[in-house]
Amino acid sequence: MEATRQIYWNVGHGVLIPMYLLAILAIGSIVYNFIKRSAVYKQGKSLDRYSDWPDRLNIALKNVLGQVKVLNSPAGIFHAFFFWGFLILVIGTTLVFIQADFLHPLFGIIFLKGTFYKIFSLALDIAGFVAIVMLLGFLIRRFIFKPKGLETTKDDYIMHGLLLAILITGFVIEGFRMAATELNQNPELAKWSPIGLLFAKAYVNMPESTLLAMHKSFWWIHLLLVMGFFVSIPFIKFRHILTTSANYFFTDLRRKGSIDTIDMENEEAESFGVSKVAELTWKDIFDSDACTKCKRCQDRCPAYNTDKPLSPMKLIADIGDVAFNSPDANLIEKVSKDVLWSCTTCRACQEICPANIEHVNKIIDMRRNLVLMEGEFPGEEVMLAMDNMEVNGNPMGMGFASRGDFAKDLNVKLLAEDSNVDIMYFVGCYASFDKRNQKIAKNFIELCNLAGIKVGILGKEEKCCGEPARKLGNEYLYQTLASENIEKIKKYNVKKIVTTCPHCLNTLGRDYKDLGLEIEVEHYTTYLHKLLNTGKLKISNKEALECTYHDSCYIGRYMDIYDEPREILSALGAEIKEMKRSKAESFCCGAGGGRIIAEENIGEKISVKRVKMAEETGVETLISNCPFCMTMFEDGLKMAELDGKMKVKDLSEVLIERVEK
Repeated sequence: MEATRQIYWNVGHGVLIPMYLLAILAIGSIVYNFIKRSAVYKQGKSLDRYSDWPDRLNIALKNVLGQVKVLNSPAGIFHAFFFWGFLILVIGTTLVFIQADFLHPLFGIIFLKGTFYKIFSLALDIAGFVAIVMLLGFLIRRFIFKPKGLETTKDDYIMHGLLLAILITGFVIEGFRMAATELNQNPELAKWSPIGLLFAKAYVNMPESTLLAMHKSFWWIHLLLVMGFFVSIPFIKFRHILTTSANYFFTDLRRKGSIDTIDMENEEAESFGVSKVAELTWKDIFDSDACTKCKRCQDRCPAYNTDKPLSPMKLIADIGDVAFNSPDANLIEKVSKDVLWSCTTCRACQEICPANIEHVNKIIDMRRNLVLMEGEFPGEEVMLAMDNMEVNGNPMGMGFASRGDFAKDLNVKLLAEDSNVDIMYFVGCYASFDKRNQKIAKNFIELCNLAGIKVGILGKEEKCCGEPARKLGNEYLYQTLASENIEKIKKYNVKKIVTTCPHCLNTLGRDYKDLGLEIEVEHYTTYLHKLLNTGKLKISNKEALECTYHDSCYIGRYMDIYDEPREILSALGAEIKEMKRSKAESFCCGAGGGRIIAEENIGEKISVKRVKMAEETGVETLISNCPFCMTMFEDGLKMAELDGKMKVKDLSEVLIERVEK
C-alpha cells in the first residue's frame, strides 16, 4: 500500500466554501485593522526606509528565517526553535493546500505520497512537538519563574493559550484520523507520525462512529482556533509577527550611531527636536508596534541596572501609548526628563533588540527639544560646561591657548607651522587638559615617533569635537564647534586623522561627513595594531600581566572594534580575564551621551558597578582605551573603595612599557 492519506478525510470537500470564506474574512480583518494602524504611523514625518530594497530584503530574510538577532539570549533560543517548528507546520499546511485545492482537482497531480509523504509526516510531527515543548518553556519562564521586569498582560495569556490549543488540537485531529485509518490498517505508515501515533493509541478502543464524530468536531474547533489566531494579530502582541519582520526591512542602513543633522539655518522650522508625536518619524511610531516587550533592552541598559528611571522598553511603550491614544500630548512629559537625561547612548539596547528598534535617536531628539526650545539641561554643571565649550572650546573652561602645551617637549608638529605630516592627531579635550589623560596622548605620540610616523596636531586651533554637546541635545553648539574644526582640518590638507578618544572617532569619522569632512579617521588601538603587525613597532619584553579589558561603547558597539586591542595585549604577554559583560555586551562606564559633564545624582554610579565587575575577575589591572572611561573608572575605584587594590591603565601605557626603544 502506497504511503499517502486522503486530504479532507471524514470532513469532505464540502468544507471548502465555509473554510475559505472564514479565511478571507480573517485575512480581510488583518488588512483592514493594519490599515487603521498605519494611519497612526503616518502621524510621523516621512522617512525613506525603502531604498536599496535588495539589501533590506536580504537583512529581513536573514533575521526572520535565521532568527539571527533573536538567538542572542536563552529565551531567544526557545523562540527560534518555536518559530522554526511553527514555520514547518505552515509550510506543511501550504503543501496540503497546493495538492488538495489546486494540483489534484485541476491536474490530477498528487505529490504527497511514497517516501516524500513519510518524510513530510515525520517532519510535521517533530515540528509540532518541538513547538509545543518550546511553548511550554515560555509558559514556565513567564508564569512560574517570572524574570524581574518581564511584564505579563492579557495579551500573553491569549497568545500562549491560543497557540497551545492550536498545536494540541492539531495532534488530537491526527490521532483520531490515524486511529480510524492507520493504526490497524497500515501500522508501518503510522510509525512515520510518532506524536500522532501516541494520540491514536489513546483512542484505539473508541467505536468508529465516535472517532469520526470526534475527528469532525475537533477539525472545526482547530479551524476556528486558527481563524481566531489570524483575527487577533492586529490587536495583541501577535502583530509582531508582521511588524517585527517588517522592521528588519526598515533597518537604518547608515553607519551605526548615525544621527540626523538638523538644518539650524532653516528659518521655516517652527521647532527643533521632538516633543510631539507629529515631530517623530513614522518609523519611530512603528517601532512601538514592533516591540515584543521581551525586556532584553532593559536588562542590558546601564541606567536601568543602576536604579535610574530609564527603561528603554517602557520608553518605546510610552511613545506608542501617546501615538495611539493621545497624539496631541507632550511626549517629554509622558516619558519624563529624568528618563531622557539618564541615557548614556551606549547602544546596548539597540544591539540586543531582536525587533530592530532604534531607541537612542528618539532620546537625543527629545533632548534637542529640551535644550534648543526650552533651554533646559540636566544640571547647572552642564550649562557651565556648555558655556565653556562655547567660549574656550572645551568643557573644562581651560584657556584655549594652552590646549597644545602638553606637547611642548614632544617630537610633534603644530600644523600651523608645518603641515607636512603622516597623520593628524586629534587630541581631544581630556587628553589635552586632564593630567592623567595627557600621559596617554604623550604615549601615543612617542609610539608614533618610534615607528617613524610624523605626527601633527592643531594645538590651540583644535576645539572640542562637540560630541558631548550633541548627545545632550545642543545641536547648535555641536555644529558651531564642528564647523570650526573642519575649517582648520581642511586648511592643512590633512590626509589621515588618528584619535585616542572613541567619541572623537565617531564624531569626526561619521558625523562630520554631514558637514563636509571626508577624511579617514582611525582609533589609536587599530592604528597601533597595524604598526605592530607591520614591524614598525617591536616588542622588547613580554612580562606576564593579568588584566581585564573594558570595551568602550564607542569603539565596541559603535565601531565593532573588539579584536585588535585584545590582540595587542596578547602580543605583549598579557592574560585577559574577561568580565561577565564584555565585547558587544560590555557595560558602559557611564560617561557617554554627554554624561561625562553631568553629575550622576540618581541611583548607583554606573562606573562603580563596572569596576565591581572588573574586581570579580580577580585581577589587579583594568585596561581602558578611552579618556572618558579612564576618568570614570578612576573615580569609580575610589567610590567603590578599590583604590590601591586595582588600578586602571590605558592600552598605550602597557604598550609603551614593552616596546623596543
